[in-house]
Amino acid sequence: MKEPIKQEQLTQIVAEVEQLAKLRENQLSRSLVEEILAELNLPNDLLDEAMIQLRRREALTREKRRNWLIGAAVGAVLIVAIASTILTIQNKKSALANISVYQSLVTLNQDSGQNLTVINRQENPEVYYRVTLQAAPLGEKLALQCNWLDPNGNIAHQNSYQTKRIEREVWQTYCRYQLGNANIPGEWKVQMLLGDKLLSSSSFTVQ
Repeated sequence: MKEPIKQEQLTQIVAEVEQLAKLRENQLSRSLVEEILAELNLPNDLLDEAMIQLRRREALTREKRRNWLIGAAVGAVLIVAIASTILTIQNKKSALANISVYQSLVTLNQDSGQNLTVINRQENPEVYYRVTLQAAPLGEKLALQCNWLDPNGNIAHQNSYQTKRIEREVWQTYCRYQLGNANIPGEWKVQMLLGDKLLSSSSFTVQ
């Protein structure tokens, strides 16, 4: 018993039959093609080779289209990846640019919370430069640098270090330098930098 055809299937079947009928109308039999070639005074023995060449060109066209689609897809992925990378870099630069200093103190190893203005070098003190940052980028590590400048403006010592991963927007960091009798007395300066950006600078007197 034949399977009954549903009403919603009928429309699809009619459309499919019409498409097949049009395809059949557009197809010519081999004998008819040979007759057309004969009327044009063209040799029938080249028909098979012509068909092979035609199929090759059609296959090449399909391959070129497929390769173009693949290339377009790869290009789109690369554009998205590049745009995402640029956006990430810009966001990071913006976050770094927003960093400011809440407080900076020159202290000894024991931090009394007071900023020292005069330090006795004969005691060979280890001097700390404690800087509290605000608007620090959460989850990032900052590459910081400190320059300890003597009264002549020369860099007597330089610290380069990376902070721990920042967990709070208000974040304290420090660098240090051991003074001694070999150091020049006078007004010193210590600077903390983030790349080329000067975050903080403080002066103190070495006796």
